[in-house]
Amino acid sequence: MKRAGIIGTGSYVPEQIITNADLEKLVDTSDEWIKTRTGIEERRITDKNTACSDIATIAAKRAIETANIPPRDIDLIIVATVTPDMNFPATACLIQNNIGADKSAAFDLEAGCTGFIYAFAVATQFIMTGASKNALVIGADVLSKIMDWSDRNTCVLFGDGAGAVILSNVEGDGVLSNYLRADGSGGDLLYMPGGGSRNPATGETVKQKLHYIKMNGNEVFKFAVRAMNDAAEAVLKEAGLSVDEIDLMIPHQANKRIVDAAAKRLDITPEKIYVNLNRYGNMSGASIPVALDEAVKEGKIKKGDYILMVGFGAGLTWGASLVKWNY
Repeated sequence: MKRAGIIGTGSYVPEQIITNADLEKLVDTSDEWIKTRTGIEERRITDKNTACSDIATIAAKRAIETANIPPRDIDLIIVATVTPDMNFPATACLIQNNIGADKSAAFDLEAGCTGFIYAFAVATQFIMTGASKNALVIGADVLSKIMDWSDRNTCVLFGDGAGAVILSNVEGDGVLSNYLRADGSGGDLLYMPGGGSRNPATGETVKQKLHYIKMNGNEVFKFAVRAMNDAAEAVLKEAGLSVDEIDLMIPHQANKRIVDAAAKRLDITPEKIYVNLNRYGNMSGASIPVALDEAVKEGKIKKGDYILMVGFGAGLTWGASLVKWNY
């Protein structure tokens, strides 16, 4: 088996900022309430003319530049998103055309906020078996497009963004273990009921606001803490490592209380956890790769470090990836 490793990262967040003070003008909430319960202070929002592929393309180009490889050397593109440009073709195909990676396969993968971890694990297998040499993995979402801005339970939580990594065949260190799980019995805890074959778009589905995110926040919170703990312990066990050996944990950036609770269960110190959700909110599949790219750029990750990425999301899904940094 060949070893898969990250050789480049990139990210992009829109320029427009929506603060908690801005949301106070839209719904019955307050800056103090949002910060206390979520840790979020602001989030980034795309304009009406910007789609998922647009921001994902920017992140992809930045990852390619960091990896210092020509786009034609990429032979696999996987995009994790719940907000594709359209039902078909795949957003990955649109990005392939945008970046000039004309020798690659391309497809989308949907696993909610765990999407990047799922896509990362899939791409790892392609590299390890030799089926691919260079894989572009993107987590990108424009959740503002499916947000009910009159629902204070959801509109305060989410933001838009895109993150990308280049996975390649490397010598020595790299991806050590991946862990993926799902529990479809919790599918109705976080979902968008309209727009699919169950509730295709009609005037009535629009009127009933079925094309917006619906969430049972309390149940998702309880699930998230359990799921992050399960996923983190599983990848560590598979790699034969302990929590103490982790240099940096990059969790899904959904809620500061969830991150804190998971950290307490894992007995990992706050200094070893990267958090940027105060600036971006929950960017779904983009949250982990954006945080990873920022951590790299800030010098918080060095060669030889053990990096734990762990997420959870709609499905319900959860998973983790453990990487020994090699570039």
